[in-house]
Amino acid sequence: MYEGDVLAGNWRRPGKGKIPKVPAEPDLVVEDADSGFCGAVVACDKEAVTLEDRFGKRRLFPLAPAAFLLDGKPVTLVRPTAAPASAGPRRSASGSIAVEGLRARVARQSRIYVEGVHDAALVEKIWGHDLRVEGVVVEYLEGVDDLPAIVAEFAPEPGRRLGVLVDHLVPGSKESRIAAEITSPDVLVVGHPYIDIWQAVKPSVLRIPAWPDVPRGVPWKEGVIAALGWRMEPAQAWRRILGAVSTYTDLEPELLGRVEELIDFVTEAP
Repeated sequence: MYEGDVLAGNWRRPGKGKIPKVPAEPDLVVEDADSGFCGAVVACDKEAVTLEDRFGKRRLFPLAPAAFLLDGKPVTLVRPTAAPASAGPRRSASGSIAVEGLRARVARQSRIYVEGVHDAALVEKIWGHDLRVEGVVVEYLEGVDDLPAIVAEFAPEPGRRLGVLVDHLVPGSKESRIAAEITSPDVLVVGHPYIDIWQAVKPSVLRIPAWPDVPRGVPWKEGVIAALGWRMEPAQAWRRILGAVSTYTDLEPELLGRVEELIDFVTEAP
C-alpha cells in the first residue's frame, strides 16, 4: 500500500517539495521554461500571462503548472487576487491617508531634484500620491556634478524652494563636497548613504540576503547583477527591483526620512 498521493510534489526531484505558486504581479520577471523567453509581467488573466522582454517584445504564455522559472527555480504562475477591502481610511504607498477623488494640484514653483531616472521612479511609486496632493514636481539631474550651476539657474527664493536628494552623501565623498557648495537658505540638500538608489530597497523584498559588495573599478550595477546571478541588463534588473516595491515599508529608513524631509521643506509656507 502507498501512503498519500505518489504524484504529489515534484516527482522528478523527490524530496524537493511542491512547485510553489506565485502571483503574476506586474513587473515580476520570470522565464518561460520551454522557450527560454525572459520578461516582466505586463498583463495576466485567468488563462494566460503576457511577458515583455528588455527589447519591448511581448509574448503570451498559458498559465500551465511549473511552466516558468523565477530566480532559476520552477514556479507555477497564478492570476493575482484582488486585495480585500479593509476598514478605516485608505492609505497611500507612503503611509499617508489617501485623498479620494484626487485632482492634482497646480504645480508649485518649488521643486524636488533627484539624481537619476531610477530615483525619480522610486519616489513617484511611493510618494506620487502625496506629491500630487501638494503640487510638487520631481525632476532628475543625471548626476550632481553640475549642482551649483543648476541651483544658480533655478534661482531659489522664498516661495520658490528647491530640495535635492543625493546618492552616497557621506563624509568625504565627492557628493558631500559638492553639497557643501550650496548655501542658499531656500535650498535643502539631503542624501542617503547608498552608492545607488537600488540599495535603498530592503534586500528581503527581493529575497536576497544582502546587497553584494562590488570591487572598486567594476561598474556598480553590472557588478551587483553578476554577483546575484541575474541574467539581465541593468534596465531589466531595475524593473525587477521596482516591481518588488509596493509600500514605504519596503524601503530603508535612511531614504524614507530624507524624502519626507524634502517634501516638508518645499511645501512649507514662506
